[in-house]
Amino acid sequence: TSGGYKEIICTVTGEKVYGTLKYESGVHRVQRVPATETQGRVHTSAASVAVLPEAEAFDVEITESAIKWDTFRSSGAGGQNVNKVETGVRVRHIPSGIVVENTETRSQLDNRQNALRILKSHLYEIELAKKRAKQAELEGQKKRIEWGSQIRSYVFDDRRVKDHRTNYQTSDVGGVMDGKIDGFIKAYLMEFADKAE
Repeated sequence: TSGGYKEIICTVTGEKVYGTLKYESGVHRVQRVPATETQGRVHTSAASVAVLPEAEAFDVEITESAIKWDTFRSSGAGGQNVNKVETGVRVRHIPSGIVVENTETRSQLDNRQNALRILKSHLYEIELAKKRAKQAELEGQKKRIEWGSQIRSYVFDDRRVKDHRTNYQTSDVGGVMDGKIDGFIKAYLMEFADKAE
């Protein structure tokens, strides 16, 4: 836009910040007379707001009760030791059904560690795919925000900001523009707390 912002991406941090702000997602309709308007006409515009949780780093935890170990004799080149000692390991992750075998070294302990590392990487990929799917779903919700789905109107000329979901309104337009939105959040949570995720 001319002299303005087309898109703003920002990060908000704090305790329970996503749970508090996620209901701000939607279309915010603004009616005002711009400083550049010479004939005093009211202009209507809209800002689409999408509040998304930031993907958090995660680690894969594997409990001993979730896995089953087997050992077996390695085959192939490597001398007599290969055929006499069960250095090969097989780990089965019971919840997912993933099975990993490892015969990289002549040490059963090293092979167990290698198998566990490979299993963790498989489980990490599965969990990452789930998180990506959830993020894609949230992004899809962001794209569905359209005109007509406005949740709040900011009418500068009448000094009124009104939330269309709760009918909560205030005449402190400047305060709201400076971030004073606690009243709107509280009104929404009080009315829709049982329906909120």
